[in-house]
Amino acid sequence: MKYQSGNLAPHKSALMFTPANILQEDVCLPAAVIRKAALENNIQWMQRYADTRGVSLAPHGKTTMTPWIFQQQQQAGAWAVGVGSAWQASIAMVAGVKRVLMVNQLVGKANMQLVADLKNEYRDVDFLCCVDSLTNAKSLNAFFSAQNQQLDVLIELGVPGGRCGCRTAEDALMLAETISTLPGLRLRGLELYEGVLHGENPRPHVEALLRDAAVLACQLERHVGGEFILTGAGSVWYDVVCNVWLEAKKPANCRVVIRPGCYITHDGGIYLQAQNELMARDKVACDLGGDLVSALELVAMVQSVPESDRAIVNFGKRDSAFDAGLPHPVAHYRQGKLLDSPGETIETTGIMDQHAMLTFKPGADVQVGDIVVFGTSHPCLTFDKWKALLLVDEEYNVLEVLETAF
Repeated sequence: MKYQSGNLAPHKSALMFTPANILQEDVCLPAAVIRKAALENNIQWMQRYADTRGVSLAPHGKTTMTPWIFQQQQQAGAWAVGVGSAWQASIAMVAGVKRVLMVNQLVGKANMQLVADLKNEYRDVDFLCCVDSLTNAKSLNAFFSAQNQQLDVLIELGVPGGRCGCRTAEDALMLAETISTLPGLRLRGLELYEGVLHGENPRPHVEALLRDAAVLACQLERHVGGEFILTGAGSVWYDVVCNVWLEAKKPANCRVVIRPGCYITHDGGIYLQAQNELMARDKVACDLGGDLVSALELVAMVQSVPESDRAIVNFGKRDSAFDAGLPHPVAHYRQGKLLDSPGETIETTGIMDQHAMLTFKPGADVQVGDIVVFGTSHPCLTFDKWKALLLVDEEYNVLEVLETAF
């Protein structure tokens, strides 16, 4: 049955026939697809991990900016969804997310107005953002006091040479003292992002930052009425964050919140390596059973075989992340049938805006019209290149079209 729509191609991986199977060329390729079984596995695995460690999970939604995925994470037990901007917060609230952590500074009159409007529209949603300066705190206080609103904030702790955040405990304490006098703000806790620490062996520096944060949290406790939120942890060090903070002295009523994001689809590159290292050092993760698996794939077609050891595929920088390694072939199909695994014979060696270059060993059989499935590294930068993602089963039948909101 031919696909019927007033908009003939609503996005670049449009379904042209329904029901649609990607391997039968029913979808305009290239397409970014999410394997449903793998996605569900990852959502459940990370939620089990957080529950087992006794911490709360606030997955970073900026990774996917896909409302349907936010909803699945919340239904599975996520305590909140993390975002990076007022716009992203609006997408989460419209999607029905009940607690939004904007782990960034809220600056600018228009962004403040957007948050004020959201607070009026979604009165049952718990919204928090970060502050790291007296200037920002006073600006926020003036704006939200004028709106007869109170904004909940977390003090951000940073590191020298890093991005945002108070550079010293003294600065953070001075900021907390000021916030306690501002009627438009309410302090809820302390936030950091340990992922800014790099180098040959960053773990000792990560642990030191976390210990310092726990000490600072105790000093800030008197400025926080009720529950104290202590939050950090991206997709690399979430086990270390749990280890340090669960063992450290903390405020009496403290909620530890971890914020991994890329676990949602995992990958076959930098986060696979990070997760392998975590599994090697963390008994809790090993004892859970199972593991994260790659769920995001790029499906494309061979459009030219101009040389005996070279093929050109119809995706490029406009379609996939390439900052942390080029997409790598994981499956090869012809007329819907799976061929030999391409892992040992076919390699992605170059990428341009709309073209990717493959090289292959003698004897490899690659033809124009073949479909090649690619795994990627660093999923964030693939997600934000697509208005729609295709949720598929293990036979690449399209189950649902998931709209993104970048």
